[in-house]
Amino acid sequence: MEINHTESSAKQRVLVAMSGGVDSSVAAYLLKQQGYDVTGATLQIWPDDPDKQVCEDNGCCSLSAVEDARRVASALDIPYYVLNFKALFEKNVIDPFVDTYLHGETPNPCILCNRKIKFEAMLEKALALGFDFLATGHYAKISRSDTGRYELHAEQDNPKDQTYALYSLTQHQLSHLLLPISGIHKDRIRQIACEAGLPVANKPDSQEICFVRQESYADYIHRRTGITPVQGDFVDASGKILGKHRGIIYYTVGQRKGINISSSEALYVLAVDAKKNQIVLGSNQQLFSSQLRAKDAHFISGVLPTDTLSIQAKIRYSARPVPAFLVPLDQGRVKLTFDEPVRAITPGQAVVFYQGENVLGGAIIEGSEPI
Repeated sequence: MEINHTESSAKQRVLVAMSGGVDSSVAAYLLKQQGYDVTGATLQIWPDDPDKQVCEDNGCCSLSAVEDARRVASALDIPYYVLNFKALFEKNVIDPFVDTYLHGETPNPCILCNRKIKFEAMLEKALALGFDFLATGHYAKISRSDTGRYELHAEQDNPKDQTYALYSLTQHQLSHLLLPISGIHKDRIRQIACEAGLPVANKPDSQEICFVRQESYADYIHRRTGITPVQGDFVDASGKILGKHRGIIYYTVGQRKGINISSSEALYVLAVDAKKNQIVLGSNQQLFSSQLRAKDAHFISGVLPTDTLSIQAKIRYSARPVPAFLVPLDQGRVKLTFDEPVRAITPGQAVVFYQGENVLGGAIIEGSEPI
């Protein structure tokens, strides 16, 4: 059963997380049209003394994003605030991002931001201020089962589906969350924005990680920490030295560019060994694995499985869900066995569990097993 609060919306207060983009702007517009008491808010997560780049950038954490959101709020005639979450963002998103790369893994900061900032800290702030709901411009559906549990559903026919980044939602969070643009495709979102006279109707989507702009991740880490990447060995799967790498933070599993080693066949990064300061190289075929292990498993229902589950699993945002069997292990760990080998399973990334359109939950990939 898809949840619809419209009938009782008139007395309900909603805080809309406004990024300055068209999706969250239309979310605020639709909620006001439905009779909610709507307030907009943008999170301040940029530095106290931002440089020119941050000031002029159009990413979701830039000063220009605040100005766009403020203009939309003015057009909608709703209250608008900026909430200072800079310290929380640094502790819960930026620091883990840097640490994960330094340990030879590849993080997903957008998932961390959703989990720790938007749907934990911002939601609790909204509830403390007397709001009934937090709303965002994510493409996903919330429903409630016959047992009363909240569920998160993927929009399988929508290429903008964002459930991969939302797997960590809890029952408490879902009960206070509205996703107003659920079921609407992007072209229609822009059309609604144009019809409503919203000033961001044609604003391009943000593509990059919001706090790493116009530089490589490695350069950002060096600038932030002062740590200079240490050269090490490229090796093959048997340990044979093939050449020198620039430093482990420049590489991720599946990467081909930037290796610069002569070989009779294309070489790809198979693994990053931070302890040995080595990058393991091999063929494209060696990138395929039939199993993975993952930690910190989270299930949206709040109920951890005790038996093997038949699921579909998604190992990165842009991947399609593929059939797999999930086996629960101890200490929040799980093992997945795929019906067919999958390519470039990357430690540090999330693996998200689906059954049809229902999002069961997810975990953080620790490693894979070769074919």
